Amino acid sequence: MRLQAAVRAVVVSAMLTMLTGPIKAQSVEEFYKGRNVTMVIGFSAGSGYDIYARLLARYMGRYIPGRPTVISQNMPGAGSLRAAQYVASVAPKDGSVLGTMSRSLPVEPLIGDAKFDGRAFSWIGNIANNNSLCATWHESGVKTWQDAMTKPFVLGGEGPGSDLDNFALIMKNMFGAKVKLVSGYPGGTEVNLAVERRELDGRCGWSWDSIKSTKPDWLRDKKINLISVFALEKAPDMPADVPLAIDKAQNEEQREVLRVHLAGQAFGRPFFAAQGIPEDRKAALRAAFDATMKDPEFVAEAEKLRLEVSPMQGIEIERVLNEIYGLPKELIDKARAAIRAQ
Repeated sequence: MRLQAAVRAVVVSAMLTMLTGPIKAQSVEEFYKGRNVTMVIGFSAGSGYDIYARLLARYMGRYIPGRPTVISQNMPGAGSLRAAQYVASVAPKDGSVLGTMSRSLPVEPLIGDAKFDGRAFSWIGNIANNNSLCATWHESGVKTWQDAMTKPFVLGGEGPGSDLDNFALIMKNMFGAKVKLVSGYPGGTEVNLAVERRELDGRCGWSWDSIKSTKPDWLRDKKINLISVFALEKAPDMPADVPLAIDKAQNEEQREVLRVHLAGQAFGRPFFAAQGIPEDRKAALRAAFDATMKDPEFVAEAEKLRLEVSPMQGIEIERVLNEIYGLPKELIDKARAAIRAQ
């Protein structure tokens, strides 16, 4: 009887398989067709990161199999940490949600207080390598690097881990600048408004391409003083008299500490998805990003918006992050001390 029952079960199973067919895995194209993909932007509307993300969103969908619509959603807060945590922990882990975060945030867990691993994302790609500047309003008494070392001034920040905060604290802790940091602004756009209203003297962590694209009139009309550049080398079109902060280092130890902080500048405009999305969808998103970077219309619009395009592939972001996370603990501890609020 048991044998007969087993035989009947096998026959029924075979018949069901014949009727329904084998279960077919959903292809990448089938998943994305007719779907919206959300681009979570960890900054305010009108900021440099926002402009880059919306530009990418306008073109990337045409290269994702199934041609989904990519919609943008601003989620500012804590220097983009809020958006990063949302994509990593709350959003669906199916490849339907992308994000962009501060270029320094991937290394923030090493040198700050963020409780995540910068390697624990599906890195899709980076649009541009950036130079970050510290700048002051033209009416401020601080107009040069030397002024910053001798005259008190107030800079605005977004929160621990943001470039605005980190580079302001480096100016203070490493170089002795007379900086008072007022942190907690939702984003760079709000900081710029506070500078214009004279609530602040200026800000750090302002990328050169963002200044050119969002405030070209401030450059043209000399509304801001460019105090220092935080990068390993300056952009070719940057004024020659603006000093590199790393050139102001007093010894090799300071230069090594600065290199840790400047490593994140290579990820000027990074884009990511949650860790654990299906591998075929991650590969498709990476391929779509790479193809977008070569799209003539995308490149032309970037030029019109005065945005740099010097892309880095997602796999290269992974490689650089693995190198950074492998640095000696002693060096990381010194880099952490350089951005400690006092």
